[in-house]
Amino acid sequence: MKILLINPPRSPENMILESAPEEAKYFIHKKLIGPPLGLLTVAAAVKDHDVTVFDTKGEYDLDPDAPPLNKMVEGILEKTQPDVVGVTIITSELYDSLTIFRTVRKFDPSIVTVAGGLHTTLCPQEMNDPDIDVVAPGHSAFIFREVIRALEKKQSLENIKGIYLNNEKGYHHTGPAPMVYDAADKHFLMPDRSHLERWRWTYVVGKSPGPTTYLFTSLGCPYQCTFCSIWIEHGGKYYQRRVESVIEELKLINYDIVRFADANSVVNIKFMDKLFDRINEEGIRKEYIMDIRADTAVNYPWLIEKMAKAGLKVVITGFESFRDDELIKYNKRSEAGMIHQAIDIFHANNILLRGNYVVPNDYNEDDFKALADYANSYKVTYAGYTILTPMPGTVFYRQVKNQIIDNDYNKYNFFNSVMKTKLPLEKFYENIGRLWLIKKGTDVI
Repeated sequence: MKILLINPPRSPENMILESAPEEAKYFIHKKLIGPPLGLLTVAAAVKDHDVTVFDTKGEYDLDPDAPPLNKMVEGILEKTQPDVVGVTIITSELYDSLTIFRTVRKFDPSIVTVAGGLHTTLCPQEMNDPDIDVVAPGHSAFIFREVIRALEKKQSLENIKGIYLNNEKGYHHTGPAPMVYDAADKHFLMPDRSHLERWRWTYVVGKSPGPTTYLFTSLGCPYQCTFCSIWIEHGGKYYQRRVESVIEELKLINYDIVRFADANSVVNIKFMDKLFDRINEEGIRKEYIMDIRADTAVNYPWLIEKMAKAGLKVVITGFESFRDDELIKYNKRSEAGMIHQAIDIFHANNILLRGNYVVPNDYNEDDFKALADYANSYKVTYAGYTILTPMPGTVFYRQVKNQIIDNDYNKYNFFNSVMKTKLPLEKFYENIGRLWLIKKGTDVI
């Protein structure tokens, strides 16, 4: 069968960027960097078929004047003539994903459309759309393969458990999946990055000398921050890959810069210690980017030093807040006092540190000044300041659902306020925009 897998465009909504001082705009995120790793995993599950992966993000990065989304999709449909089209969806990209499905349905109603990704997992009830035939939530690569097999044999999809179908019976669930798929170990699928060669050089961050690819060593997260969807997406479970599996993938990757796409790269200390022993033994020479908690760095400085010597160059740390009461509210399970200790440890190992703070909607001028004073006291290479956003499906969303005043999902990307702010909205955005000037470095990392 001919299968087309599409990565939808980024949401263009970014009020922090629009409101920031001109000199701060270079540092504010304008795009999500990196390949669609999930689609590459799905592609691996059906590799015996004729599979095309199309990254609209990369396409618009190659050519900002590329045609509108529906015309772009029509072009790739004409070229590939697929039997099945799958789209991976996060909340802020839902509307564009629906545009893709409408375009497919108009092009050829016989094409089977399949929706997967984070939003389908957290909010399957919102995927009841006439242009979507199948919704595959969760670790769905193997379920997607079952869908393809059934279509190929002209069998009913009703027999495939764990999916939602939209057919003559209406929108309905086929029942619980027969098993829990351990996509990090028993059911791990090696992604084929050759699908993305066309967009390789769009995966460049700032003035980096080369493109970055993603690799995950784990799925899920043992922490349960109220604003985070990752641990909910994986049902509170944490899945760890095997060391040798990661080593095998690193050997196959023809990228010099690898970002570990884990929620937290360092959770299992023994695993990461052994992994970097093996990286050294195999003589693998790459630069690594990781998400590492501040308390992890403080508690295991020897491991940070070891990883730095083996290629760890950039760390992203979610500071979230400089106030312990806010960290408690977020269920961060860390103390603000550890932030400056972590900064010292990363800097001592010549690691470029990006520290991220989230700003609540109820901040006033005094709160912004206090955060600015704190951030100025403990400068990192690059600091990010985003808006505390109630992402659908999270604990925080349930806590504040009645306070949400803007349900436009295009704005659910942490750069737009969707709740009423204590300050006038314009002033709120201006204050956040100015914060992005507080840093040590001169480039985006």
